[in-house]
Formats: sequence, C-alpha cells, structure tokens
Amino acid sequence: MIRELQKADINKVTDIWLDTNVTAHSFISSQYWQNNFELVKELLLQATVYVYEDNQEIQGFIGLNDEYIEGIFVSNEM
Repeated sequence: MIRELQKADINKVTDIWLDTNVTAHSFISSQYWQNNFELVKELLLQATVYVYEDNQEIQGFIGLNDEYIEGIFVSNEM
C-alpha cells in the first residue's frame, strides 16, 4: 500500500534514509549522515512524502516537490 507519511512513521522512514545513504555513499563518512539525522526528521515531516507498506511494515518512501522526485529510498530487505 502507498500512503502519505504520518508522524508515527518518522523513525522507520529516517532509519531507511540513514541506512540507504550510508550504503550508497561509501565515499562520504557515515558520521555526516548521522549528524544530519535529526534535521532530516524535521524536514521530512514538512515535505510531501509517501511511504510504501508491505505487511504493515514500511519498506520505502519517496519525497516529492510538485512533480519532481526529490528522492526514493528502499529498505535493505526489499
């Protein structure tokens, strides 16, 4: 199911964000991503974000700016 981000989703969504960025950007210190973790939580709650759930577990999300995709993040499990 695809639905809008809810405040209760933010910890799972930002965990996916952190894991994905650390894995995809091995040339950037993981500390950089960790240092921005709390800011990203705040910004995602203000953005247009949709989550994908499978068996009531968030497996990914997409951030939009009008019709522009700002980012797509998928859990390692998927």
